[in-house]
Formats: sequence, C-alpha cells, structure tokens
Amino acid sequence: MQKVAAGCLGIILIGVIFFVLIAVGSYNGLVSLSQGVDSQWAQVQNVYQRRADLVPNLVQTVAGAANFEKSTLTDITNARASVGQVKINPNEAPTDPNQLQQFEKAQGQLSSALSRLLVVSERYPDLKANSNFRDLQAQLEGTENRISVERGKFNEAVQAYNVKVKRFPTVVFAGMMGFSPKPYFTATAGAETPPKVNFDFSGKK
Repeated sequence: MQKVAAGCLGIILIGVIFFVLIAVGSYNGLVSLSQGVDSQWAQVQNVYQRRADLVPNLVQTVAGAANFEKSTLTDITNARASVGQVKINPNEAPTDPNQLQQFEKAQGQLSSALSRLLVVSERYPDLKANSNFRDLQAQLEGTENRISVERGKFNEAVQAYNVKVKRFPTVVFAGMMGFSPKPYFTATAGAETPPKVNFDFSGKK
C-alpha cells in the first residue's frame, strides 16, 4: 500500500514539475516577445518624433515663399499640436486598441497635412533655389519611408507575440501571468502611405 501511495505521489510530483516547467517556459517566451514589441514600438516613436522635429523648420522655410497659403501652414501646425496631445508611453507598446487608434488618427492627420503642404509647394518654383528646403524635403522623404518600415516591423513583432499568447499551452497561462494580445497598426486610408515628395519645378502656377 505504501508503495502504491509513493508511486502516486511520485506521479503527482512529476506532473507538478512538468506543469511548472511549461509555465516557466511560457512566461519566459512571452516576456521575450513582449520586450521585442516594446523595443519596436520605441523605434516607431523615434521615427515619428524625427518627423515632428522636422515640421517647425519646414513650416518656417516654406512660410518665406511669397503669398504662400497660410491656411496650409496653419493645418500643419495644428496637426503637429494634436499629435503632442495624444498621451502614450514611448517605450511600452499600448495594449488598448482605442489608444493606438487615437495615436494613429493624430499621426494620419499630420501625414495628410504634410502631403497637402508639399503639393501646394509645387506651385512655388522659387523654393527650388532654397537649399534648406531641398534638405528638409529629402529628410522628410527618408523619414516617411522609415515610418512605413518601422510600422511594418512593429506589426510583425506584435504578430509573433499574439500568436504565442493564443497558442497552446501558453494560452492556459498567459491571462494568469498578465499577458494579453496587443493591437496592430491598421491600414488606415492615407496613414500608411508616405506623402509624395517629388517636385516638378517647371514654372507652372
């Protein structure tokens, strides 16, 4: 009888150890993937901040053009201010889809405003002679491309994390350990497309 009890106890002990090992492995995997998402989120924030830092110089340079549309510059300034009003942790990816949606909306409005500014700028050939404007144009083009790339990498990191969260046996432990799926960047109309920054200074008005 004692042998049977000892055998049962041993089986239970092995089961507990096996359960603990699976739980530890799941936790470590989730931590690693979650940190990967946060790291990529920080990269997204960096490129968006780089664009925001370009805006004041761009506006100041374009404002020097004679009779340039003031409403366009106002839209740019307001859109940049709206981005700053969205409070979001730059080092930790959001877990609330609504929070990320608000962030995307504000950034999309800035993208749209910048696109309009650049299109309007085509009607001012005198800007072509402004080396500062040309430099800012190139920097903005590069930044918009980086934003697109980093958003894509962020979604890839989120996908890897979300798959881990929902896959068995991790799904059994994820909720208990405080891990839940994270939202993606969505393909909002216009937000994922870099503004067109190629100019045709042919003298057309």
